[in-house]
Amino acid sequence: MRTSYQLFIVILLFFIASCKTTKSVTFKTPIDTTTKPLLAQNKQTYTLDDVGIYASNEFDGARLNGLKKANDSTAILVINPENMPINNSAYYAFKVWSKTAKPFYFTFQYPKGYKHRYIPKIKEDKNWVQLDSTHIFKKDSIVTIKLNLSKTPLTVAAQEINSSSDVKAWYTNLIKGKEDYVHFSNFGKSILGRDLPVLDIYKGNKKNKDIIVLLTRQHPPEVTGYFAFQEFLKTILNNSKLSNNFLKKYRVLAFPIMNPDGVDLGHWRHNAGGVDTNRDWSVYNQPEIKQTVNYITKTSRKNNAKLILGLDFHSTYEDVFYTNKTREGTTLPNFINDWFTALENNMPNYKVNEAAGNSTKPVSKGWFLYGHNATGITYEIGDATPKDKIQLIGKVTAEEMMKILVKN
Repeated sequence: MRTSYQLFIVILLFFIASCKTTKSVTFKTPIDTTTKPLLAQNKQTYTLDDVGIYASNEFDGARLNGLKKANDSTAILVINPENMPINNSAYYAFKVWSKTAKPFYFTFQYPKGYKHRYIPKIKEDKNWVQLDSTHIFKKDSIVTIKLNLSKTPLTVAAQEINSSSDVKAWYTNLIKGKEDYVHFSNFGKSILGRDLPVLDIYKGNKKNKDIIVLLTRQHPPEVTGYFAFQEFLKTILNNSKLSNNFLKKYRVLAFPIMNPDGVDLGHWRHNAGGVDTNRDWSVYNQPEIKQTVNYITKTSRKNNAKLILGLDFHSTYEDVFYTNKTREGTTLPNFINDWFTALENNMPNYKVNEAAGNSTKPVSKGWFLYGHNATGITYEIGDATPKDKIQLIGKVTAEEMMKILVKN
C-alpha cells in the first residue's frame, strides 16, 4: 500500500513538472546563444576644447564610443557595437553642441568590416526630422555629415529614439480607459532588471480563445517595425464593430518591447547578454526569451487555448514579409495567401514583398511553426519607409487580419 502511494506521488510530481516545463524546439542550424561579454560603452561627455565641440552619450538609447579631432572643422565619431561578431546594423545616437554657433563636420568611424547604414535623424523641438541630403557626404564607404551647432544640444540618431520609458508612456496612454479588456502586466525582468511588459487582450471569457501573439523590439534600432506594431495594435483596440467581433472570438498577447536592455543601452542588435534574442527561440538561454516562451505556454495551457498566429515586427532595408513555406496542416493554412491578397486589394499601388522559406535558424517565426504548428511571420518595415506609409500598412494589415480571422 505504501509503495503504491509513493509511486502515485512520484508519477503525480512528474506529471506536474512536465506540465510546467517549456519544451525546447529543434532547428536545423543551431545557434550558440549562451551569454557573451559586452564591450563597454562608457557614459560621458566628450570634449574638444580647442574647437569648442562637445558630444554626449549620457541618455537612454545613446551609442557613442569616442570623439576625436580630425581638423579644425571636422571631428571623428567612434561608433562600436556592443560585441562582435554582429549583424551590420551600425546604430548611433548622441547629443552634440558647441561654444559658439557654427557649422561643423562629423565623420563616422566603425570597426573594420562594418559600414554606415542609417540616414541621420535630428530631433528638433521634440520632433524628429531626417537630415537634409545636402548635409550628407559619402566617399567610398566613409560618411560625413554637416551639422549647424549652437550652445543648445542637438540630438542625432540613426533612428528615432524610443527608449523603454518612451514605450511605457505609449502603451500606458493607449490602454487608458480600456482596462476592462486590455489586461496589462509585467511578466518578467530583463537581465538588468528592466520590466518585460505584455498586453493581454480579449473580450468576454478568455477560456478556449485561440491566441495571436505580437512581438517587437527584439533588435533595438528597428523602430520602423515598432511603428507598424503601434498602428497595428491601435487598430485592434479601436472599438470598431470589426474589433469588437474579433476580440470576442480571439485573444491577443502583445509584447511591446522584447529587449529593453538593448534598447536603453543603445545596442546595435543584442541584449545585455550579448546575444541576438531572435536566435534564441530554441533552448531559451536568454531570460527575455525564456520568460516570454514560458508566459505564452502557460497562458495557452491554463486556458485550454491554441496559439494560431505569431507576428514579429522588425525593420530591414525594405518592406518584406518573411514567411514559412509549410502551410498545409498548420493552424491557418490559407491565412497568408488570403491576407496578402487582401492587402494588395485594399492599399493603393501596394505590392506585397514576400520571402518564403522555412526557418533553419532559431527565430520566432520558426518557433511558431515548429513549436505550435502555427502560422509565423516576420513582419519587416524598411529603414526609410515614410511614417505615413507605415501607419497605413499597420492599419490595413490589422484590419484585414481581423476580417479573415472573424470569418474563419
